[in-house]
Amino acid sequence: MTAADRAPVRVGVFGLLGSGNLGNDGSLEALLGYLRAAHPEVVVDALCGGPEAVTARFGIRATRLHWYRGEYRTASRTGAIAAKGLGKLVDVVRTAAWVRRHDVVIVPGMGVLEATLPLRPWGFPYALFLLCASGRMLRVPVALVGVGAAAIGNRPTRALVRWSARLASYRSYRDAPSRDAMRAMGVDTARDEVHPDLAFALPTPRASAPFDPSAPPGPVCVGVMDFHGGNDDRARGEEIYRRYLDGTIRFVRTLVEEGRSVRLLTGDGCDAPVVAAIRDAVDSPLVTAAELSSLADLMNEMALADTVVAVRYHNLICALKTGTPVLALCYAAKSDALMAEMGLGAYCHPARAVDADRLLEQFRALEKHAVELRATVAERTLAAGRRLDQQFTSLTAALFPARDHAQTVRKES
Repeated sequence: MTAADRAPVRVGVFGLLGSGNLGNDGSLEALLGYLRAAHPEVVVDALCGGPEAVTARFGIRATRLHWYRGEYRTASRTGAIAAKGLGKLVDVVRTAAWVRRHDVVIVPGMGVLEATLPLRPWGFPYALFLLCASGRMLRVPVALVGVGAAAIGNRPTRALVRWSARLASYRSYRDAPSRDAMRAMGVDTARDEVHPDLAFALPTPRASAPFDPSAPPGPVCVGVMDFHGGNDDRARGEEIYRRYLDGTIRFVRTLVEEGRSVRLLTGDGCDAPVVAAIRDAVDSPLVTAAELSSLADLMNEMALADTVVAVRYHNLICALKTGTPVLALCYAAKSDALMAEMGLGAYCHPARAVDADRLLEQFRALEKHAVELRATVAERTLAAGRRLDQQFTSLTAALFPARDHAQTVRKES
């Protein structure tokens, strides 16, 4: 059989993609960049949260993740509850049928094995379990690539996540704490690898001008989040949010009183109310908000700033990629691990207990050491990008083992 007679490898990508989370979409962008460069012969489509957005932005076919469109809305009426329950059964068939059409399925990055934000077991964890179980039954490799993981207290969620990981054909993690968490949950991680987050493979914008430490203080980017704690914090979610918001408002107000301009950044559509609350409370023309649609937009904003203060994990990565010193409001171990890896371990602050005075103290120390920190961040970020080559090499060996990838044979249906 000649190469012309052979069909291309069919690759499916899976996740809460196209749903407004810039970090998730950035992970997909990085994966597609690898596939198009290393395996241009593959045909890619997606099973995802926002199929229209994924198709419009990335030019690939996409299917809605859940049959029931109201999956992530709280169901209180009998009809909605029944529809949601029916959807769980329909999704068993839909997911298996989608998996069957592929040679390989990839879950690109994202915190799919964690519950560091509020998460119901029968939402995404159940969908991920269906994917991995279908892959195992139909002998289609499912790869969890550069994913985040964390210890999970809720039993149903923990069970679904553990079995999803066990059923996957390939696993790699974006940090060592993620691998440790899966090992603690009973997953054999002996052959699992740790690589930098996929977003480190994205293009970095050119700086408009070199940093000048003698220039007057410049703008500060503040990345915000609709933060109510994690899955185990539901009872005190409003208290956590109030403390986070009040501390952030005090911090921004102090910067404005000192004549600093503040640019508010988001990472998900749900963060917009936090931006509005800060702008209303501070009420100054020095506080503006950016319109963002990608991690590239985030990086372009951060490249113009002297300093970044941010909560969301991929906000931190964007700051690091531009070489801008960043102070992290940490809500999970992944943020602390990232900051330590990048030489910024001293510039972490708990998002659950924002103390504006302490935050300002850390911020001033960050700016005082800006020159040396910029050099450290630039060096380590470049190294992270180079280490991602190992991730892609490993992925090729695991999922595309044929010597001539363009001649991989389509499986018999």
